[in-house]
Amino acid sequence: MIKTAVKHPDKKSHTGSYSAGVIANGFLFISGQGPLNLATGEVISGTIEEETLLTLSHIQKITEAAGGSIDNVVKCTVHLSKIEDFDRYDKAYASFFKSILPARTTVQSVLADGIKIEIDAIVALK
Repeated sequence: MIKTAVKHPDKKSHTGSYSAGVIANGFLFISGQGPLNLATGEVISGTIEEETLLTLSHIQKITEAAGGSIDNVVKCTVHLSKIEDFDRYDKAYASFFKSILPARTTVQSVLADGIKIEIDAIVALK
């Protein structure tokens, strides 16, 4: 199996020992993304809706850097700092995708730096 790392095209600050994405066997596996300023690595705090849409835009940019389309996201795992935000996050999440919604798991988790959401994704590239 051949693996290829994919970087976020706008990310200037490194925040850990991981690849933003890895291509393997026709799929792109995107590491957990959050609402960050990619130039500084600082958290951009906002409403759950704002943080959801910003996080999904990071996933979209990594997907496009790998030659894929956000329409081909097949699975997301979502971590919310407060499960009480589910309905508001769900509405923002659903508004982002224009085709078939990806399969999804959503859980409540303790998240670093006060972020409200973290999302990882799997994208079919072929």
